Amino acid sequence: MLGLVIPAILSGLTTGAVYALVALGLTLIYGVLHIINFAHGSLLMAALYAALFMNLRLGIDPYVALPIVVVLFFGVGYVLQRYVIDTFSHGRDANILLATLALSIIIDNAALYFFTSNTRTIDVPYAFEMIEIGPAFIPLPKVVAFVAALVFAALLWLLMRHTRLGAAIRAVAIEKRGAELMGIDVKHTYAMCFGIGTACVAAAACLLLPTFYVTPQVGYAFVLVAFTTVVLGGMGSLGGALVAGLLLGVIEALCGLFLGETLGQIGIFAAFILTLLFRPAGLFAPRAA
Repeated sequence: MLGLVIPAILSGLTTGAVYALVALGLTLIYGVLHIINFAHGSLLMAALYAALFMNLRLGIDPYVALPIVVVLFFGVGYVLQRYVIDTFSHGRDANILLATLALSIIIDNAALYFFTSNTRTIDVPYAFEMIEIGPAFIPLPKVVAFVAALVFAALLWLLMRHTRLGAAIRAVAIEKRGAELMGIDVKHTYAMCFGIGTACVAAAACLLLPTFYVTPQVGYAFVLVAFTTVVLGGMGSLGGALVAGLLLGVIEALCGLFLGETLGQIGIFAAFILTLLFRPAGLFAPRAA
Protein backbone atom coordinates (compact mmCIF):
# COMPACT_ATOMS: atom_id res chain seq x y z
CA MET A 1 0.00 0.00 0.00
CA LEU A 2 2.82 2.42 0.85
CA GLY A 3 4.19 1.76 -2.61
CA LEU A 4 1.06 3.47 -3.95
CA VAL A 5 0.42 6.08 -1.27
CA ILE A 6 3.89 7.65 -1.17
CA PRO A 7 4.06 8.26 -4.96
CA ALA A 8 0.53 9.72 -4.79
CA ILE A 9 1.57 12.09 -2.00
CA LEU A 10 4.69 13.22 -3.88
CA SER A 11 2.68 13.75 -7.06
CA GLY A 12 0.06 15.64 -5.07
CA LEU A 13 2.72 17.95 -3.63
CA THR A 14 3.92 18.86 -7.11
CA THR A 15 0.36 19.64 -8.24
CA GLY A 16 -0.39 21.46 -4.99
CA ALA A 17 2.59 23.77 -5.49
CA VAL A 18 1.01 25.11 -8.68
CA TYR A 19 -2.35 25.47 -6.91
CA ALA A 20 -0.53 27.42 -4.22
CA LEU A 21 1.14 29.72 -6.75
CA VAL A 22 -2.23 30.54 -8.35
CA ALA A 23 -3.75 31.08 -4.90
CA LEU A 24 -0.88 33.31 -3.75
CA GLY A 25 -1.83 35.89 -6.35
CA LEU A 26 -5.49 35.68 -5.38
CA THR A 27 -4.86 35.94 -1.65
CA LEU A 28 -2.45 38.86 -2.10
CA ILE A 29 -5.10 40.80 -4.01
CA TYR A 30 -7.73 39.95 -1.40
CA GLY A 31 -5.42 40.78 1.50
CA VAL A 32 -4.70 44.28 0.19
CA LEU A 33 -7.70 45.32 -1.90
CA HIS A 34 -10.15 43.26 0.21
CA ILE A 35 -12.01 42.07 -2.88
CA ILE A 36 -12.28 38.79 -4.75
CA ASN A 37 -10.77 38.96 -8.24
CA PHE A 38 -13.20 37.07 -10.48
CA ALA A 39 -10.88 37.60 -13.46
CA HIS A 40 -8.09 35.55 -11.87
CA GLY A 41 -8.87 32.33 -13.78
CA SER A 42 -9.35 34.22 -17.03
CA LEU A 43 -5.93 35.84 -16.66
CA LEU A 44 -4.42 32.40 -16.06
CA MET A 45 -6.01 31.22 -19.30
CA ALA A 46 -4.71 34.28 -21.16
CA ALA A 47 -1.20 33.63 -19.84
CA LEU A 48 -1.42 30.01 -21.00
CA TYR A 49 -2.30 31.21 -24.50
CA ALA A 50 0.55 33.72 -24.41
CA ALA A 51 3.08 31.01 -23.51
CA LEU A 52 1.48 28.63 -26.02
CA PHE A 53 1.83 30.99 -28.99
CA MET A 54 5.34 32.02 -27.96
CA ASN A 55 6.21 28.33 -28.27
CA LEU A 56 4.27 27.62 -31.47
CA ARG A 57 5.17 30.81 -33.36
CA LEU A 58 8.58 31.70 -31.96
CA GLY A 59 9.82 28.32 -30.74
CA ILE A 60 10.40 29.62 -27.19
CA ASP A 61 10.29 26.96 -24.48
CA PRO A 62 7.68 27.72 -21.75
CA TYR A 63 10.38 27.83 -19.08
CA VAL A 64 12.43 30.28 -21.14
CA ALA A 65 9.29 32.31 -21.78
CA LEU A 66 8.47 32.44 -18.07
CA PRO A 67 10.25 35.74 -17.22
CA ILE A 68 8.85 37.36 -20.38
CA VAL A 69 5.27 36.28 -19.64
CA VAL A 70 5.58 37.22 -15.97
CA VAL A 71 6.76 40.76 -16.79
CA LEU A 72 4.13 41.11 -19.53
CA PHE A 73 1.27 40.05 -17.25
CA PHE A 74 2.55 42.15 -14.38
CA GLY A 75 2.07 45.10 -16.72
CA VAL A 76 -1.36 43.82 -17.78
CA GLY A 77 -2.43 43.50 -14.14
CA TYR A 78 -1.12 46.96 -13.28
CA VAL A 79 -2.97 48.58 -16.19
CA LEU A 80 -6.20 46.69 -15.51
CA GLN A 81 -6.29 47.77 -11.87
CA ARG A 82 -5.06 51.35 -12.32
CA TYR A 83 -6.95 52.34 -15.45
CA VAL A 84 -9.90 49.94 -15.76
CA ILE A 85 -11.02 48.54 -12.40
CA ASP A 86 -10.24 51.67 -10.38
CA THR A 87 -11.74 53.96 -13.02
CA PHE A 88 -15.04 52.14 -13.28
CA SER A 89 -15.42 51.15 -9.62
CA HIS A 90 -15.40 54.71 -8.19
CA GLY A 91 -13.94 53.30 -4.96
CA ARG A 92 -16.92 51.04 -4.19
CA ASP A 93 -16.18 47.39 -3.40
CA ALA A 94 -19.37 46.18 -5.09
CA ASN A 95 -18.34 47.96 -8.28
CA ILE A 96 -14.86 46.42 -8.10
CA LEU A 97 -16.39 42.93 -7.95
CA LEU A 98 -18.59 43.73 -10.94
CA ALA A 99 -15.61 45.16 -12.84
CA THR A 100 -13.53 42.00 -12.31
CA LEU A 101 -16.53 39.84 -13.27
CA ALA A 102 -16.98 41.89 -16.45
CA LEU A 103 -13.28 41.52 -17.25
CA SER A 104 -13.57 37.76 -16.81
CA ILE A 105 -16.50 37.57 -19.23
CA ILE A 106 -14.75 39.78 -21.79
CA ILE A 107 -11.45 37.85 -21.65
CA ASP A 108 -13.15 34.45 -21.83
CA ASN A 109 -15.34 35.39 -24.78
CA ALA A 110 -12.49 37.13 -26.60
CA ALA A 111 -10.43 33.95 -26.29
CA LEU A 112 -13.36 31.88 -27.52
CA TYR A 113 -13.80 34.19 -30.52
CA PHE A 114 -10.14 34.39 -31.54
CA PHE A 115 -8.92 30.90 -30.59
CA THR A 116 -12.18 28.86 -30.79
CA SER A 117 -12.96 26.16 -28.24
CA ASN A 118 -10.35 23.74 -29.64
CA THR A 119 -8.04 22.13 -27.12
CA ARG A 120 -4.38 23.01 -27.76
CA THR A 121 -1.17 21.51 -26.40
CA ILE A 122 2.53 21.78 -27.08
CA ASP A 123 5.15 19.11 -27.63
CA VAL A 124 8.35 19.49 -25.61
CA PRO A 125 11.09 16.82 -25.54
CA TYR A 126 11.15 16.54 -21.75
CA ALA A 127 7.38 16.17 -21.23
CA PHE A 128 7.63 12.45 -20.48
CA GLU A 129 10.99 12.38 -18.72
CA MET A 130 10.77 10.95 -15.22
CA ILE A 131 12.76 11.58 -12.05
CA GLU A 132 13.06 8.86 -9.42
CA ILE A 133 12.32 10.15 -5.92
CA GLY A 134 12.35 7.29 -3.43
CA PRO A 135 9.73 4.76 -4.55
CA ALA A 136 8.10 7.25 -6.93
CA PHE A 137 8.74 8.30 -10.52
CA ILE A 138 7.63 11.90 -10.96
CA PRO A 139 7.46 13.64 -14.36
CA LEU A 140 10.27 16.16 -14.76
CA PRO A 141 7.91 19.10 -15.56
CA LYS A 142 6.05 18.51 -12.29
CA VAL A 143 9.30 18.56 -10.32
CA VAL A 144 10.34 21.77 -12.06
CA ALA A 145 6.90 23.29 -11.30
CA PHE A 146 7.19 22.30 -7.63
CA VAL A 147 10.64 23.85 -7.18
CA ALA A 148 9.78 26.97 -9.19
CA ALA A 149 6.54 27.53 -7.26
CA LEU A 150 8.41 27.37 -3.96
CA VAL A 151 11.02 29.81 -5.30
CA PHE A 152 8.29 32.24 -6.36
CA ALA A 153 6.64 31.93 -2.93
CA ALA A 154 9.98 32.69 -1.25
CA LEU A 155 10.57 35.69 -3.52
CA LEU A 156 7.10 37.00 -2.75
CA TRP A 157 7.76 36.64 1.00
CA LEU A 158 11.06 38.50 0.66
CA LEU A 159 9.34 41.23 -1.34
CA MET A 160 6.66 41.66 1.30
CA ARG A 161 9.04 41.62 4.27
CA HIS A 162 12.22 43.30 3.09
CA THR A 163 11.36 45.96 0.51
CA ARG A 164 9.80 49.42 0.59
CA LEU A 165 7.07 48.22 -1.75
CA GLY A 166 6.29 45.33 0.58
CA ALA A 167 6.09 47.72 3.53
CA ALA A 168 3.74 49.97 1.54
CA ILE A 169 1.54 47.01 0.59
CA ARG A 170 1.31 45.85 4.20
CA ALA A 171 0.55 49.38 5.41
CA VAL A 172 -2.23 49.85 2.86
CA ALA A 173 -3.68 46.43 3.72
CA ILE A 174 -3.83 47.32 7.42
CA GLU A 175 -5.00 50.94 7.26
CA LYS A 176 -5.62 52.63 3.93
CA ARG A 177 -6.29 56.12 5.34
CA GLY A 178 -3.26 56.03 7.62
CA ALA A 179 -1.07 54.93 4.71
CA GLU A 180 -2.32 57.89 2.67
CA LEU A 181 -1.47 60.26 5.53
CA MET A 182 2.08 58.83 5.57
CA GLY A 183 2.50 59.74 1.90
CA ILE A 184 1.94 56.32 0.33
CA ASP A 185 0.33 56.42 -3.13
CA VAL A 186 -2.54 54.03 -2.45
CA LYS A 187 -3.73 53.76 -6.07
CA HIS A 188 -0.22 52.92 -7.26
CA THR A 189 0.18 50.38 -4.44
CA TYR A 190 -3.14 48.74 -5.32
CA ALA A 191 -2.08 48.50 -8.97
CA MET A 192 1.33 47.07 -8.03
CA CYS A 193 -0.39 44.48 -5.84
CA PHE A 194 -2.79 43.51 -8.63
CA GLY A 195 0.15 43.32 -11.04
CA ILE A 196 2.08 41.00 -8.71
CA GLY A 197 -0.98 38.79 -8.27
CA THR A 198 -1.39 38.58 -12.04
CA ALA A 199 2.33 37.82 -12.44
CA CYS A 200 1.87 34.84 -10.09
CA VAL A 201 -0.79 33.28 -12.34
CA ALA A 202 1.40 33.99 -15.38
CA ALA A 203 4.24 32.06 -13.75
CA ALA A 204 1.85 29.21 -12.93
CA ALA A 205 0.73 29.15 -16.59
CA CYS A 206 4.29 28.70 -17.87
CA LEU A 207 4.88 25.92 -15.35
CA LEU A 208 1.65 24.15 -16.31
CA LEU A 209 1.95 24.34 -20.09
CA PRO A 210 4.48 21.52 -20.76
CA THR A 211 2.05 18.91 -19.39
CA PHE A 212 -1.32 20.66 -19.65
CA TYR A 213 -3.82 21.73 -22.27
CA VAL A 214 -5.25 25.13 -23.17
CA THR A 215 -8.86 26.07 -23.91
CA PRO A 216 -10.82 29.29 -23.23
CA GLN A 217 -12.48 27.52 -20.27
CA VAL A 218 -9.30 26.17 -18.68
CA GLY A 219 -9.17 28.84 -15.97
CA TYR A 220 -12.47 27.82 -14.37
CA ALA A 221 -11.22 24.69 -12.64
CA PHE A 222 -8.07 26.40 -11.35
CA VAL A 223 -9.85 29.43 -9.99
CA LEU A 224 -12.30 27.23 -8.06
CA VAL A 225 -9.37 25.40 -6.47
CA ALA A 226 -7.64 28.74 -5.84
CA PHE A 227 -10.69 30.10 -4.00
CA THR A 228 -10.79 26.91 -1.92
CA THR A 229 -7.07 27.27 -1.18
CA VAL A 230 -7.49 30.87 -0.05
CA VAL A 231 -10.37 29.98 2.27
CA LEU A 232 -8.62 26.91 3.65
CA GLY A 233 -5.38 28.78 4.25
CA GLY A 234 -7.07 31.82 5.80
CA MET A 235 -8.20 34.83 3.80
CA GLY A 236 -5.20 37.10 3.24
CA SER A 237 -2.58 34.69 4.61
CA LEU A 238 0.23 34.10 2.09
CA GLY A 239 1.83 31.36 4.18
CA GLY A 240 -1.57 29.76 4.68
CA ALA A 241 -2.22 29.77 0.92
CA LEU A 242 1.09 28.00 0.28
CA VAL A 243 0.48 25.28 2.88
CA ALA A 244 -3.18 24.89 1.90
CA GLY A 245 -2.25 24.53 -1.78
CA LEU A 246 0.20 21.74 -1.01
CA LEU A 247 -2.35 20.08 1.29
CA LEU A 248 -5.11 20.22 -1.33
CA GLY A 249 -2.78 18.75 -3.93
CA VAL A 250 -2.13 15.77 -1.64
CA ILE A 251 -5.84 15.40 -0.84
CA GLU A 252 -6.70 15.40 -4.54
CA ALA A 253 -4.01 12.81 -5.31
CA LEU A 254 -5.11 10.47 -2.51
CA CYS A 255 -8.79 10.76 -3.45
CA GLY A 256 -7.83 10.06 -7.05
CA LEU A 257 -5.92 6.98 -5.89
CA PHE A 258 -8.74 5.50 -3.81
CA LEU A 259 -11.84 6.83 -5.60
CA GLY A 260 -10.64 7.06 -9.18
CA GLU A 261 -8.87 9.86 -11.01
CA THR A 262 -12.09 11.50 -12.20
CA LEU A 263 -13.25 11.88 -8.58
CA GLY A 264 -9.99 13.31 -7.25
CA GLN A 265 -11.33 16.83 -6.74
CA ILE A 266 -14.15 15.60 -4.49
CA GLY A 267 -11.65 15.70 -1.61
CA ILE A 268 -10.80 19.34 -2.33
CA PHE A 269 -14.40 20.49 -2.07
CA ALA A 270 -15.04 18.24 0.93
CA ALA A 271 -12.12 19.98 2.66
CA PHE A 272 -13.65 23.32 1.66
CA ILE A 273 -17.03 22.43 3.21
CA LEU A 274 -15.44 21.07 6.40
CA THR A 275 -13.35 24.23 6.75
CA LEU A 276 -16.44 26.43 6.43
CA LEU A 277 -18.25 24.30 9.02
CA PHE A 278 -15.56 23.96 11.67
CA ARG A 279 -13.02 26.72 11.03
CA PRO A 280 -14.58 29.38 8.80
CA ALA A 281 -11.65 31.78 9.31
CA GLY A 282 -9.31 29.21 7.74
CA LEU A 283 -6.59 27.00 9.13
CA PHE A 284 -3.96 29.75 9.10
CA ALA A 285 -6.03 32.93 9.37
CA PRO A 286 -3.98 36.06 10.16
CA ARG A 287 -4.25 37.11 13.77
CA ALA A 288 -6.09 40.26 14.56
CA ALA A 289 -3.79 43.19 15.30
